[in-house]
Order: sequence, then C-alpha cells, then structure tokens
Amino acid sequence: MKTKIGTKEKPMVLKTPPLSSEYTMHVDLKDGKEVLVCTVGKTVLLYNIACLNDLHKMLKKHGDWMELGSADEQKPAKDGTVEAWGRSEKNPVGGWYGLKKGLRGRFGMYIPPLMEALGLAELTHDPKGNRMKAI
Repeated sequence: MKTKIGTKEKPMVLKTPPLSSEYTMHVDLKDGKEVLVCTVGKTVLLYNIACLNDLHKMLKKHGDWMELGSADEQKPAKDGTVEAWGRSEKNPVGGWYGLKKGLRGRFGMYIPPLMEALGLAELTHDPKGNRMKAI
C-alpha cells in the first residue's frame, strides 16, 4: 500500500468517484476490531476493513473494469457491480461490508476512491457510471 489510511485525528481526505464531494476515511477500533470509518458531512458510515483485500482479490480475478453501481442500503444494487458484490451472500464475509444498519450501502461510492489512493485500483472519474479495476 502506498498511503497509510488516516487516523481519527488526521483522517485521509478523499473525493467521490465523480470528484464532486469530499469525505474522510480513517481506521478505528470497534468491539476490538479495526474498521474503516467514513465521514460524509455529519454522517458516519462504518465498513469492514477486510473489504480492501477482498475487493482487490475479486477485481483481480474479474480481470477487467467493473461498474461501481453505488446505491443506498434501502435500494437494490445493480447486478454485476461493486455495490452488488459488497452486499452479496457470495462475497467472503457472506453479506454486507457496511456495518451500520440503515447505512450499509454506498460501498461502491466510498471504498473505490480509498483503494485508488492506496494504489490498489484504477478508477474512472466521470459524472455517472464510474468503473474500477485492480492494479
């Protein structure tokens, strides 16, 4: 990994895939386990930190660009997207990588830019329909 993920005191500042909004990401402990803490305005989302390695492995195996397909938890994710994989029973954790009930979605919005910053993936930065692939 090229960059260390930030801390609560000094979080990593990232931009959404269309480069339209800023948010922060840092690692913290929850119930004795490391989690990714994503802060968007006043909203705090939590993601299982294993998603970084798991998504990277899946994208390597996929071998090509994959649409991000970001969606809120209450909305269905488009099949074949990063978002759909991030909540699929077939992924390594058997379901949601998002850890905060009601705010488990948007995996395809907030995790890909972190992976790009860490040198794990390439990302497109179009107004809509962004994609990613493993490096």
